[in-house]
This record gives sequence, C-alpha cells and structure tokens, in this order.
Amino acid sequence: MIFRDLTKANEKLSKEIERRKESEAVREAQFADLQKAQDEIKSLEGILPICMHCKKIRDDKDNWAPIEVYIHKHSEAEFSHGICPDCLVKYYPEYQ
Repeated sequence: MIFRDLTKANEKLSKEIERRKESEAVREAQFADLQKAQDEIKSLEGILPICMHCKKIRDDKDNWAPIEVYIHKHSEAEFSHGICPDCLVKYYPEYQ
C-alpha cells in the first residue's frame, strides 16, 4: 500500500516537473523575444547627430552614413524613394 502511494506521488511529481519545465521553456523563449525587441527599439532611441546640409547621420564610431543606410542598418525599415510635390515644383518645374 505504501509503495503504491509513493509510486503515485512520484508519478504526480514527475508530471508536475515536466509541466514546469515546459512552462519555463516557453517563458524563456518569450523573454528572448522581448529582449530582442527591446534591443531593436533602443538602437533608434535618443538624439541622432545629423548633418544639417546632407542629412547624413554620425554613428557611435564617428562614421557618417546616409540616413537611409543608418535607419536600415539599425531597424527593419525599408526605403523606397519618391518625390514630394514641393520638390517636384522646385527641381522639375517642367513637369507642372
């Protein structure tokens, strides 16, 4: 009788340990995802030193890069280029 009770208790504990291990693995994966997201967000926080003429951005190694290159490197943003109506008038008046 005691042996049977101990065996049942042991089985119960083994199942509980497995359940907790699975929960811990899920929690660790979620934490890793959150940490990655936080790291990505931090890379574009704060003040970005930008040239007032050409709009290049200076990185922490004193290298200057076009704004599109810098943002693409530090985020998952992609760029496509177009022309706004004001610049169309200013630079291409013949198309008005």
